[in-house]
Amino acid sequence: MEDLTPLTNLQQIPIAEGAARKKKMTERQPLLLQSDASDYEASRGPARPARSSPPDNTLVNVHSEDSIAASASGSGDEDQAAVDKGSYNPSLHRTLEHPTSNSETLVHLLKGNIGTGILAMPDAFKNAGLYVGLFGTLIMGAICTHCMHMLVNCSHELCRRLQQPALDFSDVAYCSFETGPLGLRRYSLLARRIVTTFLFITQIGFCCVYFLFVALNIKDVMDHYYKINVHIYLLIMLMPMIVLNLVRNLKYLTPVSLIAALLTVAGLAITFSYMLHDLPDVHTVKPIGTWATLPLYFGTAIYAFEGIGVVLPLENNMRTPDDFGGTRGVLNTGMVIVACLYTSVGFFGYLKYGEDVKGSITLNLPQGDALSQLVRLTMAVAIFLSYTLQFYVPVNIVEPFVRSHFDTTRAKDLAATILRTVLVTFTFLLATCIPNLGSIISLVGAVSSSALALIAPPIIEIITYYHVGYGRYNWMLWKDFLILIFGLCGFVFGTWASLAQILNDRTH
Repeated sequence: MEDLTPLTNLQQIPIAEGAARKKKMTERQPLLLQSDASDYEASRGPARPARSSPPDNTLVNVHSEDSIAASASGSGDEDQAAVDKGSYNPSLHRTLEHPTSNSETLVHLLKGNIGTGILAMPDAFKNAGLYVGLFGTLIMGAICTHCMHMLVNCSHELCRRLQQPALDFSDVAYCSFETGPLGLRRYSLLARRIVTTFLFITQIGFCCVYFLFVALNIKDVMDHYYKINVHIYLLIMLMPMIVLNLVRNLKYLTPVSLIAALLTVAGLAITFSYMLHDLPDVHTVKPIGTWATLPLYFGTAIYAFEGIGVVLPLENNMRTPDDFGGTRGVLNTGMVIVACLYTSVGFFGYLKYGEDVKGSITLNLPQGDALSQLVRLTMAVAIFLSYTLQFYVPVNIVEPFVRSHFDTTRAKDLAATILRTVLVTFTFLLATCIPNLGSIISLVGAVSSSALALIAPPIIEIITYYHVGYGRYNWMLWKDFLILIFGLCGFVFGTWASLAQILNDRTH
């Protein structure tokens, strides 16, 4: 799954390692985040309104980390804290310059989940088998959607607890530990760094996939006329990719994002027409895959569904955030559409091309057909243009740290330019080392996507609701343990199988 929507709340402001710790409290004491509203206002000054823009426009913070630390470290009268916590509605304290409607949020959610992952689903079905892939993808979609709801609910609980208007993914991880059991609070900064690191790895992995996807599709078109090694195409793409990613303002990339989205829709529509033409019988493909290839299916499927990084920014920017969750909410609506699309492409793509299906379904389209050649070029251009939005997230994580080591504005800008050049070149080198598209997609999914989508949410929920309770018979705790075990198994076996396939490809 591609995260084409930049994470609006991902900018990080370093927090002092030696921030004041909380006053000593018992394990089960209700969390006291503000002793008195007037005292808090006097010590912190007027509350800063949360300002944000819709995704694809700019990256902003709706809060500051020092305010989070101050809220987490406060203590006082328990009854007053309970009243404050119960009456605080985070969405009422967000001042949005350009809030998004429900339909706009749905479009962003779909765009944030649909990219190269959907084109790799037939390859995932090949590793799982037709029927295991069919039901497994639907189940995987349900689990990932539930984990997104878990993250949103934890964010709401922590926002009320800390009286913050909004939190991003890494802040939710930090605050859950910071207000959780006493023995875990020392690891709050570590939790933030782990989530941020996996976000960085995920986006860098996406960039590698994009690099290789574009090169392979262009090569497939050009092979009809003149055959050149794929590494040459990667090298040719390097300089234009560096130049395009020197653009630092997302405002100028918005038209690029729109063009990429339109090209993606057109390419998918034409690809569907090829897949549905002259479908063979279901008995021509295997119904169930082997245990050895199932981990590869997991990696590719979780890569496709890993849109959890865009969930909180989208919800934080909604005009009516209460419509995001719920049975008929924006999140469920969007993820049902995504799951149906993924399942359809995987099912019919594998049924059409069988064991010959490749890492991207576009590579299976008839090579001599002019329309199929146009589809490859269309999707290649769309993904090439989408690279900039994927790249914006990891560079935005690292760039503030690099710029802080220089004094003058000129030196800071030069360092930022060198950083962008180095990171783009790094993704180029990774794509060069792993020329198998299916393997790199499965590896990125197993390593980073499973960590963010299946492992982090249950851990965060367990810690967040430690003081609140886990429901009757501790059902929430058991449910989270099952999801956590599933995610850990996928992480370990998916990574192992993907690395084994990559090494096997390089020795042949």
